[in-house]
Amino acid sequence: MLKKAYFILLITGYLVVNTGCHNYSKILKSPDNTLKYQTGVDLYENGNFKKALQFFDMLRTFYQGTKKGEKLTYYTANCYFQTKDYQLASYYFHQYQQMYPKGKHAEESSYLQAYCTYLQSPRPQLDQSDTYKALQELQLFIDRYPHSSKVAKATQLMDNLHKKLEIKDFNIAYLYYRMGSYQAAITSFQNLINDYPDTDSKELYLYYIAKAYYDYADKSIVEKQKDRYEKMVESYNNLLFLFPKSKYLPELKPLSVKAKEQLK
Repeated sequence: MLKKAYFILLITGYLVVNTGCHNYSKILKSPDNTLKYQTGVDLYENGNFKKALQFFDMLRTFYQGTKKGEKLTYYTANCYFQTKDYQLASYYFHQYQQMYPKGKHAEESSYLQAYCTYLQSPRPQLDQSDTYKALQELQLFIDRYPHSSKVAKATQLMDNLHKKLEIKDFNIAYLYYRMGSYQAAITSFQNLINDYPDTDSKELYLYYIAKAYYDYADKSIVEKQKDRYEKMVESYNNLLFLFPKSKYLPELKPLSVKAKEQLK
């Protein structure tokens, strides 16, 4: 009896789904744009974003410049956002702003366009073009809507992206150090300090600058050692002044002493 009831329920569900699909196909082919519009909106509001897009793609041009066109463009962008196609979502959020700059969703579209690009930003080891693009778009949003409730969130997203860029730059600097390219490493670590003045890793960067100068001097020809040992001592003193309780001082102090002995 239970098996029979389950079988009937399964068949009923199959018929409902297929009849619904068949009806949607008929509506898509219908010349009745009002019916297609309402069907698409109903699908969207019920969370059937992929199916709704089929209707929106047919109607956006027809309703362009109207209230319905504005809604369709925003809904299209949000459909792609909800289905995690962030590249197309960003495109349509941008299109909404261009076509309806004073529309009710203009501020939200500006933020979501930037947020979609943020979500496409790759891990630090990869090319960071999307990261820079997201930073530009987030800053544009903040400049355009300085009093928006989303400014704090946009600022946090920018901080996250800057941290990602900092990690990438650190990895490059550390690679130079590991390879024995000490001048390149020193320059790169100094650039990290200059480019990210609010970094939490300044102590680490100062440590590597001092360490790189010592290794650089130790492996240099005699004529160039003096200047590099002097810079190592200077770098050590800089770390000591800024971070008097630094965990790196016990390691660097004896190197500083050795460097000073070389300068006598």
